[in-house]
Amino acid sequence: MWKAAASSYFAEQRNNHKNQDKYALTLCKPESILSISTIGINKNPIPTHSGFSLIADDVLEDDADYDIIYLPAIWRNPRPIVRRNTAITRWLTIQAAKGTRIAAVGTGCCFLAEARLLDDQPATTHWHYFEQFAHDYPEVNLKTKYFITQSENIFCAASVKALSDLTIHFIETTYGKKVANHTQRTFFHEIRSHFERLCYREENKPHPDEDIIQIQTWIKENCTTDLPMQKLADMVGMSLRNFNRRFKNATDISPLQYLLKVRIESAINMLQTTNLSIQEIAALVGYQDIAHFNRQFKRISSVSPGDYRKTVRAKMFRAEHPTAEAESEF
Repeated sequence: MWKAAASSYFAEQRNNHKNQDKYALTLCKPESILSISTIGINKNPIPTHSGFSLIADDVLEDDADYDIIYLPAIWRNPRPIVRRNTAITRWLTIQAAKGTRIAAVGTGCCFLAEARLLDDQPATTHWHYFEQFAHDYPEVNLKTKYFITQSENIFCAASVKALSDLTIHFIETTYGKKVANHTQRTFFHEIRSHFERLCYREENKPHPDEDIIQIQTWIKENCTTDLPMQKLADMVGMSLRNFNRRFKNATDISPLQYLLKVRIESAINMLQTTNLSIQEIAALVGYQDIAHFNRQFKRISSVSPGDYRKTVRAKMFRAEHPTAEAESEF
């Protein structure tokens, strides 16, 4: 999917902007497009229930370096398969030590647990397997309320849909937001959930700066009003310079960037769930200048508010169509 998505993006740039090839290449150079390989214990043909066989491109002994490794779910009880394939768990330990990103989905997360890569770390799996997973791997910090977990370079996805959301995150971190947004709009028929909202990470825990938490809460509740940064600093008795420093140390972004993020997230929610005009939504999130709102929205989401709403409405219609395919969760 990655290679097809990026190739489609370049084709679109060439067709619509023939004079902007250099700009397209600065977004994602063709030589940086990831190649896709299947990996097996050996290259013996693997029969399938569909009547054809699969042969792996690579084998574990190749000791190759990979950017990202995906572990698929295992049909039915995964324990016998996981425990008799110790070569895979040893290989995963080696790959994890190299810093390779490893993502498992559903019961495929058992391979990570068996390799002891999830000890004392957050993890998730398919909801049907929660009880057995917790019994088999009590040292793992199972997060049943999260669809995605991350512990440094190790990722768990509870379902195929969650793995798709995680893949969009990988594309964004590899190729940038514009390519990720293009992939999301082009290749997924439904509205995707954002990685940050789905994922449990240790850094998701609230930071300890109570003054800044108070300000964050106040911004969320009052984001539609005029919020001078000096006023926010005065609320917690700080100089503006100290306030900016404390806020960024706690949240990794400036107060102004946080305010913009909150406003645009609120606008996105209204574009998805209301019939308000874009002018009305802009005013409700604190923008009287519609042109300025459009620029800020596009800077955050890479598309205009109008284009975003069209995409959302089209996907909502297709998702509700009686012939729409139901996504497998396993």
